[in-house]
Amino acid sequence: MMAHEMRILALSASVGAGHVRAAEAVEIALQRAGAPVTVANHDVLTLMPTAFRKVYRDAYFEMVARAPRILGWLYDATDKPFHKDVVRQKLEQAGATRLLRKIRDYDPDVAICTHFLPTALLDRERRKGRCRARIVTVVTDFEVHGMWLAAPSDHYFVATEEARAHLEALGIAPAAITVSGIPTHPGFTEKKDRLAMRRKHGMREDLPAILVSAGGFGAGNAGRMLESLMAAKVGVQIVAVCGKSAPLKASLEKMVMRRETDALPVVKVVGFTTEMDELMAASDLMIGKPGGLTTSESLIKGLAWVVVNPIPGQEEKNAIYLLEQGAGVWCDNLHTLAFKVKSVLEEPGRLESMRRNALRLARPDAGQIIAQFVIGSGAAKRI
Repeated sequence: MMAHEMRILALSASVGAGHVRAAEAVEIALQRAGAPVTVANHDVLTLMPTAFRKVYRDAYFEMVARAPRILGWLYDATDKPFHKDVVRQKLEQAGATRLLRKIRDYDPDVAICTHFLPTALLDRERRKGRCRARIVTVVTDFEVHGMWLAAPSDHYFVATEEARAHLEALGIAPAAITVSGIPTHPGFTEKKDRLAMRRKHGMREDLPAILVSAGGFGAGNAGRMLESLMAAKVGVQIVAVCGKSAPLKASLEKMVMRRETDALPVVKVVGFTTEMDELMAASDLMIGKPGGLTTSESLIKGLAWVVVNPIPGQEEKNAIYLLEQGAGVWCDNLHTLAFKVKSVLEEPGRLESMRRNALRLARPDAGQIIAQFVIGSGAAKRI
C-alpha cells in the first residue's frame, strides 16, 4: 500500500527577507527528509493587491528609514498576546482573495507560517470550514511579539528556552511548543575552511576580518561606519556587503578609492551575494543590525557581534539576547564604533570567548527539527 503523500504549504511575508528565507529553509529540510511530501511555498504578499503591499510592506520600510522611534512605539503598543484587531483582520481578509483561493485549491494537510499574517488568514479559513490544515507557526525572532499570538496556532517553533517560558506563562500548553531555533539555509551548516574562504574571496590571511552588513543602514550611516573605522586606523580587514543597493555600493567604493592602497583597515566592498555563508566563514566579527535570520546564520558560523543602531522593537530584543549570552556588544554611537571594535579585538581572549558563546547558541538543525516534527512518525496526528 502506498504511503499518503502529505501536502505541506509554507507561507511567509516579505516584510524583510528573513521570513522568506526561513520558509525556504523549512522547504529544503522537508524535501531532504525522504518522506512522501509535496511542498508549496508562497510569499503571501506577492498574491495580495499592490495597494495592500504598499501599506503593509513599503510603509514598514519607510518607517524603518525615516521614523524608527515611531516603529518602536508601535512595536510596544501592539505587543498584546491574543488580541484580535478586527479592523486589521478585515483589511487583510479583503486583500487575500487570490491567496485564499490558491490555498483552498491546494488543500494542504499542514501549513507552516513564518509570519503572523498567513497564520491569521488560515485560522479564519479554518473556523469557516474552508481549510482543514493544521497550522504551525515558526517565530523568526528571539522574542515572541504579541502579533505572533493574535491568531491561534496548533504548534509553535521558537528560538530560545526563554521564548518557550514566555509562551507557557501565557497559558500555551508545553506540548504545543518546540524550541527549534530559527531555520536557516543548510549551506550555513557546511564546514568551510576559514583560510580557504579568505583566499577565494581575495582577503588577507593575516588580519582579523570584520563582516559589515551595510545594506540595512543606507549610504549615510554606512559611510559614517566605515569612516569611523578608517579614521582610527584599526588593524583589520573589512568586508562591507551592500546587498542590492547599487548607490550604496558605489558610494562606499568611492570612499575607499580615495585612500592610500596600503592603508589599514583594508576595505572590500561587495554588492549582492549568494555567498554570505562563505564570507561569514572567512570572518571573525560581524557589525550590523541583528535581524533574526542574519543573527542565526552568523551564530552557526561562530561570529561575534558589534550591534549598531538596531531597529527599535524586534532587532533591539535580538540584540539584548546576544548581549545577555556574551556573544555581542552594542554600539549606539558611531563615533565610538572603532573603540568598541578595538575593545573586542585587543582584550586577550575576549573575541575567542564571544565566538565560543556564539557557537553555543547556534541551532543549525532548526529546519530539520521542524521538518521531522511535521512529517515524522505520527507527527501529523500529534500537532
